[in-house]
This record gives sequence, C-alpha cells and structure tokens, in this order.
Amino acid sequence: MTVYRLVASFILAISIYSCANMSRPGGGPRDETPPVFIKSMPVPNALNVSKQKIEIEFDEIIQVDKPSEKVIVSPPQKDMPEIRTSGRKITVILKDSLLPNTTYTIDFSDAIIDNNERNPLYGFAYSFSTGPKIDSLQVSGILLNARDLEPITGMLVGLHSDLEDSAFQKLPLERIASSDELGHFTIRNVTPGKYRLFALKDMNRDYRFDNPSEDIAFLDSIVIPSADVKLHVDTIWKDSVTIDTIIEYNHTHFYPNDILLTAFNEGFQSQYLDKSERKDRRKIDLYFKAPADSLPKLKPLNFEQEDWAILERSFHNDTLQYWIKDSLIYNMDTLLFTAEYFRTDTLRQLSLYNDTLKFIMKKVKAPKKKEKKKDKGNDSIEVPEIQFMQMNAKISTSLDVYKPLRFSFAEPLQTYDAEKIHLEQKRDTLWIPVADSLYTFLQDSIAIRDYTLTYKWTPGESYRIVMDSTAFTNIYGLFTNTYKQEFKVKALEDYANLYLSISGVSDSAFVEILDSGDKPVRTAPVINGGAEFMYMNPGTYYARLFIDRNGNGKYDTGNYSEKRQPEEVSYYPQELELKANWDIEQDWDIYATPVDKQKPEKIKKNKPKEKKRNY
Repeated sequence: MTVYRLVASFILAISIYSCANMSRPGGGPRDETPPVFIKSMPVPNALNVSKQKIEIEFDEIIQVDKPSEKVIVSPPQKDMPEIRTSGRKITVILKDSLLPNTTYTIDFSDAIIDNNERNPLYGFAYSFSTGPKIDSLQVSGILLNARDLEPITGMLVGLHSDLEDSAFQKLPLERIASSDELGHFTIRNVTPGKYRLFALKDMNRDYRFDNPSEDIAFLDSIVIPSADVKLHVDTIWKDSVTIDTIIEYNHTHFYPNDILLTAFNEGFQSQYLDKSERKDRRKIDLYFKAPADSLPKLKPLNFEQEDWAILERSFHNDTLQYWIKDSLIYNMDTLLFTAEYFRTDTLRQLSLYNDTLKFIMKKVKAPKKKEKKKDKGNDSIEVPEIQFMQMNAKISTSLDVYKPLRFSFAEPLQTYDAEKIHLEQKRDTLWIPVADSLYTFLQDSIAIRDYTLTYKWTPGESYRIVMDSTAFTNIYGLFTNTYKQEFKVKALEDYANLYLSISGVSDSAFVEILDSGDKPVRTAPVINGGAEFMYMNPGTYYARLFIDRNGNGKYDTGNYSEKRQPEEVSYYPQELELKANWDIEQDWDIYATPVDKQKPEKIKKNKPKEKKRNY
C-alpha cells in the first residue's frame, strides 16, 4: 500500500484525465456529460489584469443560456457585459471600467450548456484580480421563500461592508451571487472583513432595495467570512477487500456555509383606481389596485339624492359595487360623480385625490318577440312569464357535519320572510320541522348578498330545506321562486380526526392542514402544545405551522424599515395519511428537521433535475 500526498498539479491531472472521456458517435448512449473547461485568457485567478476581454474555452461546442438572467458579474456592473459564443469559446467583454485592486468573479451558474444535448455545467465561475492579490473567501447558504419554504431560483444575494441599515436602500451591493435552482448561493472572492448579507429580486438592476415591490431577505447578524484547511483522505480499492492506494490532500473550507435566508415581499402595492365600469344599468363598479383602509367619497353631479345606492364591498375595500336603488336614476344613460379617494403619489405616499367619474350605459335594443301562432278557432291570451330573482344555493347532497348552508342572491335583498324558510329532518318516511329557535339565518357582514343557515347537524341524518315563493324580495321588487333541496349529513365514521402534539413552540402559533397543491384546507391554533382537527375527510394531507409573533391570528410578512423578519414557518416533513373512522395522534418537533429539508418533495413546486458536475 502506497501513500501519496498530492500536490495541486496532481489533482489537476486527475481532473483532466477524468474529463477526457468522450461519448461515442451516433448509435451510442445519450451524451449526458456537461462541457469541460480547457483554458482561458487570462488564466483563472490571474493577477494585475487590465484588459476587459475574457475568453474561456471548453472541450466541445457550447452555448450560454439566458446570459442576462443567469450570468452574474461581481462586483455588479452598471452596464451589462457583452457575452457571446463561438464554437467552443465564450467571450466576455466588461463594459464598466475595472476598479483597481479588486477581485472580479464571473459566475455562470448553469448557463453553460453543450450544443447538442443541452447538458448544463453547474456552478462554473471564473475569477481574476486587477491587483497583486486575489481575494478568496466565500459566503454560502440557502435562500427559501419565507411563506412556503420553496427554494428560490435566480435571486441576487449580496454583501455590504457598510453596516448601516440604510446602505441596502442607498448603495449597490458590493459582491453578489445568484441563487441556483435549489436555492443555494455562494458569494465568491470575498475580502476579509465584516458584512451585512441581503437578498434582492432586483426589478430595475440597480442592486439596491429602492422599490418596495421588490422581494428581499436580510440576515439579522453580522457576517465575518473565514476559512480553514483540513486534511481529507480518499481510498482507492483494488477489489472489495483490498486497498490499492490512500490519497491524502488538503481541502479548504469556507465559513459561514450554512446561512438560511427567508425571502419575502413587504406587500406594498401602489394604490390607484384601476377601473370603473357600469356593465349593469342598476350598479356601478369601482376596482382599486390595492387594499384600502377607507372608502372613497362619491358625490353625484347630475342628480340630487342622498341615499341613492347600497354599497357592497370586498373584505379589503378594493372592489366596490354601488347598487342604485331608484329607477329614475338607473334609467339615466349617463351618471356623473366626483370621487375623493387616496392614491399613491410619486413619493410612494398615500395622498388625497379628487377625480371625476363618468358612467355611460348604452341602450340595447330588445330582441323582437316571436309572434305566437293561434290555434284555429281558438283565441288565446299570452300570459307574460314571471321573472324571479335568482338564488344560488351552495348545498351538497352529502354535507359535512361542520358546514352551514350557504345562499347567494343576484341582487341585494330588501326583505325576507323567516316564516317561509323551513328546515326539516327526516324521521322514517316523515319530514319533521326543526324549530326556528335551533338554527340561525344570517347575512354576511361583508358580502351582503350572501346568507348562511347554521345548525348543529346530527351526523348520518337526512334533512331538507324548503323556501316558499316570495320568501326573499330584492331591492327592485323581484322575489324568489319556490326552492326545495334534500341532503344527508355525513356520519362520524366517514371522518378521520387528527391531533398534532407539537414541541418547540413557545409563542402562539397556528397549524394549517394542506392539500396536495400546498393550499390550506383547515387551520387551527396551537393550544397547550397541540392542534386538533376534527371531522377531516379521508385523504393525504400535509401540515405547516407559523409562529404568530404578534398574536393577530394570521401570517404576517416582514418589513425591512422596521427590521421585522417574516413570521417563522415550519413544515411537517412527511405526509399525513388520514383514513375514515381513525383517530390519529402525531408528534411533531418543529426543529428536528433542518428547515431546507422540511417541505415534503411531493408538494414542492421547485424540483430541479439532478446536477451533473464535471470540472
């Protein structure tokens, strides 16, 4: 047995030898080998470079895929470099003047691909220095979406040596990298020192957070890059029991190498009136671009009336419908208003704005009525068809035990007659009325055309809802037709019950049960270390928890000016298989699995191909 202490030249020789295997021509297996670096001018890590042209050669014909998106030059460039390919060669021409005594890095990520099979060369980077030394430290980690822990691809990650909070907003990042398809990032060729670390979805390519609509991430602590050299040992075997050679070599480790950044959007939206329209003669619609804390003030200009409409608004006041009550008004072809509302000004501040709105309703010719043929010898009088108000009843024939009955009407109601609403339960073959005092029928506080009937259903029993004609009358005098619907409430044995026993949570928290599309289907608070979900339909589910730091009962994003990180999120790392008539209790330590490994693969949206490295 022979022991070799390898020098750099020996390692390079092995690399070149291993990369020299060429695939067979037509008829052989599919080429899955990425391009291999051959040489460059200047050479890698060259010193005292003054030319702005770099040429890099590979072992086969190559392309650069989406260079403006994938190729990152650090320090960042004001003007995009020119990147072109010719055969096996890439030529990069830097447009900005080179800074003195500065290490430059051109990070190609996975942009370099071979011409035939488009096999990418992952993680290839080229460096040089304009001074007598090259900076060599690195900072690496992973970038995830704060809300759903998805790896983020193609987002800038950068360092600032200016430790002031305002530097991120006023100055361009000094050294940058781009996150790969797994969310990993490595900032190369860093000078020793202290830094602040940020991530930025740069919308205007100025390398600073000067647009509140940009996605960002920031690390609370200071980053101090460092490195150490460790001895690594590899073994070459003659066969399964005999060692041929032990190879020892030094490997440099860079720190920190395990940073976790969670990216978020502050939720800023410019506020303005996006659209105003009158598709229905009886109402006008206003659509604002962002949620609003207050309602606009509308003042009629071509008619005089105080209480002229019923307002229907969305939860965030960004969609407003004004239902005009008086026929003298809605029969007018043109309606004019002054509108006073808040909109975002050039300083991105909300300011009061006065607008004039004009709503025009074009007259539509009524279709000609077909004359009804009279039977010979019979005189008949045509009775006009009764027009009823439309009602949409959202009732499944198999009703979940915890769900109410929901009804939606085409127009706002003027009144309804509770005595014409009948809930009945089936006993043998008879329908027995349910006492009015045992159920409620209430209007939604926001969606004013929606109503809910709530009752404590008996599992496994059959019910029906009967609504007599004229039970509901809208503000235009139309009433509903007779309505009848039978349904059966699911039995308890049709459900599964889930209890999650959660450790690692000291603050208030909420658990969301997710479907296979990563969408919440149920939410429950963590109480006394656990979250309970009763009456779950059988199926495969997933679980996500967020720490409700401010106790407002909902997930909150971060804010850089307030130095507030987004609320912390954890995923249960396995799927939850719920079966009918089962009670399941599951332990969950939210910190037992690293954050980047928590989200189950089956619901991950970002699923990159396996990487092939050969350089």
